[in-house]
Amino acid sequence: MGRVTASAGRPRIGERRRPGATTRDEILDAAAELFTVGGFTATSTRAVADAVGVRQASLYNHFDSKDAILAALLAGTVEPPLHFARTVCERTADPVTRVHALAWFDARHLSSGRWNLGALYLLPELRADRFDTFRARRRELRDLYVDLSADAVRTIGRLPADDVVAPTMPFRLVESVIAARWDDEPAPSVDAAAGVDAAAGVDAAAAAVADAAVRALGASEFPAGLRRRSAALVGDLATDGVRIVPTDGTQGAQEHGQERAG
Repeated sequence: MGRVTASAGRPRIGERRRPGATTRDEILDAAAELFTVGGFTATSTRAVADAVGVRQASLYNHFDSKDAILAALLAGTVEPPLHFARTVCERTADPVTRVHALAWFDARHLSSGRWNLGALYLLPELRADRFDTFRARRRELRDLYVDLSADAVRTIGRLPADDVVAPTMPFRLVESVIAARWDDEPAPSVDAAAGVDAAAGVDAAAAAVADAAVRALGASEFPAGLRRRSAALVGDLATDGVRIVPTDGTQGAQEHGQERAG
């Protein structure tokens, strides 16, 4: 493999080491691994640059600080589901389908990246003002979940219409996959066939989370075709970098690339 450049006129220290179409992508991948495995505080920008195989000065061409790298990773966890939530509301008027599809997409997104970026949500550093934007966007996503879920509670009709607890449950159930992944997931596989099997398993688990989210809103049985409608929406509206393998036979998008951060 020939030498590649980290940026214009700046040769790499060695060969390309990380997945990613650009040096910026590689930096994010390396930082995601180091932050989630070794810890944010213990990781220096020099360590990130070394993991990519670029000079520390070259890293600063893409990010001006370690905080900026973390902010980019976190944004990747909330922006795709926020976009999905808004778009799914334009595609279907059914409140139950909206919640089910959003929970399916979001749980799969949190589970399918190479690194468990949702684990970064508990970093004490995120309380600082410099991460206000991320906290506001995550709060916006949570509020969308609550609003959509409250509509679904009224549609299902098995819980009091003014229940204030049930509408908070789908968001909490989706984010529970972060802890489950922390407990259960092995290191990322580089085997292509294993990767396909893993993607199907992740999607099946995400669909189960979506089912649980709807049950939490009072559904004792699902409306006819709910899984099929959600699978179609998740497949159609998947953002770049999200691999969708619906579990009910509907073929979705088959894409690779960016991950969610959170």
